[in-house]
Amino acid sequence: MLFLETPTNPGLDVVDLSEAHAFAERNGLILNVDNCFATPYLQQPAKFGTQIITHSATKFIDGQGRVMGGVVCGTKELIAEVRKFCRSTGPSLSPFNAWVLSKSLETLAIRMDRHCLNAEKLAAQLEKNAQIQQVIYPFLPSHPNFQVAKKQMKKGGGLVAFEIKGGVEAGRKFLDSLQMLSLSANLGDTRSIATHPASTTHAKLTPEARAAASITEGLIRISVGLEDIDDILGDVLGALGNTDLS
Repeated sequence: MLFLETPTNPGLDVVDLSEAHAFAERNGLILNVDNCFATPYLQQPAKFGTQIITHSATKFIDGQGRVMGGVVCGTKELIAEVRKFCRSTGPSLSPFNAWVLSKSLETLAIRMDRHCLNAEKLAAQLEKNAQIQQVIYPFLPSHPNFQVAKKQMKKGGGLVAFEIKGGVEAGRKFLDSLQMLSLSANLGDTRSIATHPASTTHAKLTPEARAAASITEGLIRISVGLEDIDDILGDVLGALGNTDLS
């Protein structure tokens, strides 16, 4: 099996699904795509030959940080195998959580439109900021896989990553300076959420190991929420103003 995610976490690399499918087919592999960041609204990997698609429903599908759950989609033959495994091991949603997720799907499209709109505006503003070394957003022309993202995604998604000048110290100072954004490793919530992987989720790795995983010392990932964009910009840009270590 070839398992991949696109866009990736936390660096928002974009994998060409057509090429991944061709590679998997040449090598007799089942292609399994984690579509959590894009959601089924923005990207449908099955259109590019993917046999299994997985989602963390805890993220954008729920959208309000209420429940934990996952989704596996795929061909009837493969899902029959997944069903056997689930029946034996018991990873089943409670009826209430299943109901919450089914209701959440009714608003997925309109929520993702707002997530994407806010993320695009935030990314555009960050590109103009002197404290930022690099902004990573799939629908920015500066993204190395911009054309691939445009080919297989409807919009750029609700996450923005950027490299802040000053490394780990600046990253920590940025998080400490935020007033409105939540600080968490979660994403896909109505609230905007910021995380600094080098000092949180990937802090136990050496700098070399983080670099090998494309996690730079000053990388910040923001899950852009549904708040008014002026409030988001005010908090993020204000926090950046407090991180100048020169």
